[in-house]
Amino acid sequence: MFKATLRFSYILFLAVILAIVFVSSGANAGSSGIEVLQVDGTIVPVVTDYINRGISQAESKGSTACIIELNTPGGLLDSTEEIVQRILNAKVPIVVYVSPSGAWAASAGTFITIAAHVAVMAPGTSIGAAHPVSVGEEMPEEQAKKVTEYSAAWIRSIAEMRGRDPEQAELAVTESKSFTAAEALECNLIDLQADDLESLVAQLDGRKVTLASGEEVIIDITGQALSRNEMNGIERFLHVISDPNIAYILLTLATIGLITEISNPGMIFPGVAGGLSLLMAFYSLGVLDAYWGGILLILLAFGLFIGELFTPTFGILTAGGAASLVIGSLILFSSSSPLEINRGLIAGVTILIVAFVIFVIGAVVRGQRRKVATGAEGLVGKVAIAQTSLDPKGTVLVEGEHWAARVDGGKVEPGEEVIVAKVEGLKLVVSKKKLIKRRKR
Repeated sequence: MFKATLRFSYILFLAVILAIVFVSSGANAGSSGIEVLQVDGTIVPVVTDYINRGISQAESKGSTACIIELNTPGGLLDSTEEIVQRILNAKVPIVVYVSPSGAWAASAGTFITIAAHVAVMAPGTSIGAAHPVSVGEEMPEEQAKKVTEYSAAWIRSIAEMRGRDPEQAELAVTESKSFTAAEALECNLIDLQADDLESLVAQLDGRKVTLASGEEVIIDITGQALSRNEMNGIERFLHVISDPNIAYILLTLATIGLITEISNPGMIFPGVAGGLSLLMAFYSLGVLDAYWGGILLILLAFGLFIGELFTPTFGILTAGGAASLVIGSLILFSSSSPLEINRGLIAGVTILIVAFVIFVIGAVVRGQRRKVATGAEGLVGKVAIAQTSLDPKGTVLVEGEHWAARVDGGKVEPGEEVIVAKVEGLKLVVSKKKLIKRRKR
């Protein structure tokens, strides 16, 4: 019965999910307008999938244009290349709008912005600092030079294709030059400045762009409404955990959960939560191309912390684990990378884990010193009732069980209460209550 109910629930769940997907896809397929995507954060594979999905929907709906609101510190080169290629080959005009005020399109964001058919920035935003860096370990000098030359040539070709200043674009790569919105407009790196989305849409009206097919399209916003295409739940979740600090917190939760499960086998929940956190952390670190040397040092730290629970090293393994954790955290991402773990978070996590390990060790030690309270030894000190006369041997009832017993002095009548003094194999040695009282006096 239980299996049948479980199977029915599973089928019902899948049916609901498929219905939601069908309805949402059907709702999105029928109208044109102007599609609006929003990217806020690091450029990682899930952002690539989101932009690709958004542009594909705009194409299938015959949208007038697709606007990408962009605010990013940079991201992965592979993901950036895929996004740029998708924008360059889009069948609808792509507008990249660096916003809101205070936002930036650094590093990877510079390539994405310049690749757009129409590049726009809000006042108070910035673009540039696109010198390639290594996310994990530092690149050798020769390799770094090759990557820089490739990136410079790439951004120059994109700028030429879009009719923008290739020399200024190249400076963003070779000299890590940054530009304000006004400077970028003056240097012909962007096409427009706009205070908000409504202002941007108004300025797009009548603008001519050329698609990859060579077709010239005039943007006509007459009667066109903005249609926001947000990240779905799965994309938002993956984007959130694809953050260095979130990945680090997940590693912390994994450590605490697994240490709790190992020190208290059978609790289940800490072990399951710790395992899931560890898998999500590995996904995030893999997406971010973290340096494996740093990951291995962090795993070594976890091993040392767990080893401390089973080996009386008086804190030596804990100290080694703390050192390994700090060093691994610091080298997880290169110092020049836009991806980094907050130093305060590293300190806080290290202190928290060390304190937790000390707490668990203390609990283990206290448990080892605690008097045995189970089995035959647990009967010592319990009150028993004589079932037969004890002179000196007989039978007593204690904790619902009959035991052979011997009184250590005097005679005990049936029904009289005695105290279990000790256990000798399968026999109990008991004392009369009156004798116990006199001894206490």
